Amino acid sequence: MAKSETPSSLSPIFDLLLSVGYADARKTDISASDKLAGGIAWCVEAVNAAGPRFDVFPDETLTQQEEMQRIEESLSSMGCPHSLEASQIETLDCKAIFPVVQWLVNRLRDENQQELNVMNKLKLLRERIDKEGANIAVQKLISLMESLKNLERQESALLPNCNVKRLELQAEVIEIEGRIANGCNSKSLSHTLNQSFIEPLEKLNSAKKELAARYRAIVAVKRQLDDVPAQSELIQYERRFSELYVHIQEKLRQTRKYYGTYNALLEIKELMLKETSLLNSISSQFQDAITSTAGRMKLIDSMEGIVKSSQQKLEKVQLGLLEEQKVCDALKQRYVVAVAEQRHCYGLLKALQELVKQQVYLLVMDTKEPNTYCFNVFKSGPYC
Repeated sequence: MAKSETPSSLSPIFDLLLSVGYADARKTDISASDKLAGGIAWCVEAVNAAGPRFDVFPDETLTQQEEMQRIEESLSSMGCPHSLEASQIETLDCKAIFPVVQWLVNRLRDENQQELNVMNKLKLLRERIDKEGANIAVQKLISLMESLKNLERQESALLPNCNVKRLELQAEVIEIEGRIANGCNSKSLSHTLNQSFIEPLEKLNSAKKELAARYRAIVAVKRQLDDVPAQSELIQYERRFSELYVHIQEKLRQTRKYYGTYNALLEIKELMLKETSLLNSISSQFQDAITSTAGRMKLIDSMEGIVKSSQQKLEKVQLGLLEEQKVCDALKQRYVVAVAEQRHCYGLLKALQELVKQQVYLLVMDTKEPNTYCFNVFKSGPYC
């Protein structure tokens, strides 16, 4: 079992927890073991949560030992590659705690980055769909489908009339058969039949042409709608874009790292060449300069100039480092403010959700006892 760690050896762990928004890492009135247990529990809840992250404190009904045991079980169920026992948290075993906290922090950062990437790709896809006029095609298809339903209703309304007409035609057929049986003139009979069929045939052909035109229009709109990606395709595109974005970001990070290393080595090479040239120059001229007073003074002046130039270069580099440090501190402050604002917003959202649940419960009770309450969903109290 590892010995208790000093507060200074736990600083990297608290810095990691603070970098992802666990503000209790700054507090001094909480013991180190409680802060570690609370920080690890906060990270576990943040990784498992579907909504925004917020401070998660241990359950007050559990003892410290039970709380640490629950943390150990949660890490195991999450598939943490590093083992951590409750006794190691109690004894502040830094070597066992640090890789677990580092793994949880990396998980949080990766999930935040993926969520941001997915939201950006969703926004771009929606803008693209709007630009390509997909909404217009959908509205047109809906209008045509409504027209088709109206035609179906008209067909249902015409069916009774069709049945009546069918009965009338059957009566005429019976009458004609009777005439044929009684020896009626075949020419007059043929003329009568032709006249009775011409008008229905014309109506039938006209209805077929109108139906074919409408059907062609519906098929054309359906083809336009098929060109728009489906929901499953959009989800697949988003997933592929997210993977591509992560890959590009990794390549960009590696490329920047290589460029930085190359520039640093190139600068070191130039300085070493200058140093070699300077030493060679001093070595070749030292014997001639040391023999006379004027030569010695000239050599001293030259060396002072070199020292002054080196000092100016050093000051310039230090100023650049100071500016970069200021920018880094400003970004850290903005990040802390943003995290605090996120927690505040989530707290307000959670309070609003609780109020809505209360109002829904009271509304349900109101349906059982009418005219008892009047409620506003976004107010905390009843009013009439």
